[in-house]
Amino acid sequence: MLVKRFDDCKEIIAGDNTVLRETLSGLNDSVACRYSLAHARLAPGKKSLRHALKTTEVYFIIKGIGKVYIGEEVKTVGERDTIYIPPESIQYIENVGNEDLEFICIVDPAWRTEDEMVIEN
Repeated sequence: MLVKRFDDCKEIIAGDNTVLRETLSGLNDSVACRYSLAHARLAPGKKSLRHALKTTEVYFIIKGIGKVYIGEEVKTVGERDTIYIPPESIQYIENVGNEDLEFICIVDPAWRTEDEMVIEN
């Protein structure tokens, strides 16, 4: 059995400029899964950098309100919304609320640095 405590997961600034904690990874943990799972956070008024992944990504909004940009599409998202992001889609998310925007990121197969391309805004 693997149990990881959230506070024991290292907080980093991800390549897309979100505050991120990877909580589970098929590459970095001794588990039989293909994906990675992370908790992301953006402060009010902040947005992630435009980026694209070679892999599939899913966001699940835990708290706050934001706008997600995928290709030419823009949608307002909030608590309990799920967003599917196809591979190689140029994307970013913006916190348009008054509190932190918190969301879960699932990347399949598991996130690797070489699978992400950050695009200058």
